[in-house]
Amino acid sequence: MTAYGDAASIHCPVLLQETLSFLAPENGGVYVDGTLGLGGHTEAILENSSPNGRVIAFDWDEAAIEKSRERLKKFGDRLTIVRRNFSEITKGLEEVGVTEVNGILIDIGLSSLQLDRGGRGFSFQKDEPLDMRMDVRREITAASILNKGSEQELADIFFYYGEEKQARRIASFVVEERKVNPFETSKQFADLVKKAVPKAFHPKRIHVATRVFQALRIAVNTELENLAAILEHGVAHLLPSARMCVISFHSLEDRMVKRRFRENAELKILTKKPVVATAEEQKQNRRSRSARMRVAEKI
Repeated sequence: MTAYGDAASIHCPVLLQETLSFLAPENGGVYVDGTLGLGGHTEAILENSSPNGRVIAFDWDEAAIEKSRERLKKFGDRLTIVRRNFSEITKGLEEVGVTEVNGILIDIGLSSLQLDRGGRGFSFQKDEPLDMRMDVRREITAASILNKGSEQELADIFFYYGEEKQARRIASFVVEERKVNPFETSKQFADLVKKAVPKAFHPKRIHVATRVFQALRIAVNTELENLAAILEHGVAHLLPSARMCVISFHSLEDRMVKRRFRENAELKILTKKPVVATAEEQKQNRRSRSARMRVAEKI
């Protein structure tokens, strides 16, 4: 996840210095950035592994790839971009002739490009089509889930992926609303959630629709399944003493990373507690406030 302005020059990758400290990129090393986004982490890894370090960067968002490719063209063939989700790390590495790497970084979550300029309904701050696909080649959209999912399916999505206590009530309202007005836009859904949740249960610090938007996005993009896959298959590609750094943005992801690291006998955990952004970074980039990084090393 990143901060993003009108130009790539003010793109601010989260926990950058902490990531570089743990990943320790060096000349000649080969590194995987599982979430290229706007390229901030990739750029820093390439700069710190010059002159011959290499990054294999994964992303399935074509818009992000196009922007990053232009921004990072100065690195030439030291950067290889793979249009796949990081869950497909084995296939992606096979395609570029790589089997083992010196480090893996996974920065989970939305980039500001997706939030601010995506036009895909990730945010309820703007009225956009309810799409939420990070990869537009996928068939299932947020609108299709809301309009076709059963009441129980929707309640489960809101509860398990969003940890929303009003999940059943919201699902009930969704089912009634779509009989008259099928869901098409982000504002339409946000307004429905606001109406469904009694004011006494509106959170103080976040918008009342925040958790269900998160839940819907996770469902559309099978995010937890993808995370489980990289945590399982990524370790096999690490060289001895190479590290995996995972930056997550909500408790579901963080708990999964913590558990999977502990369960893997090939890994030594380097972060007893998750690394968080400094007060200064949080002040400069509000999206860093929820960032949590865990790091493990291949034994």
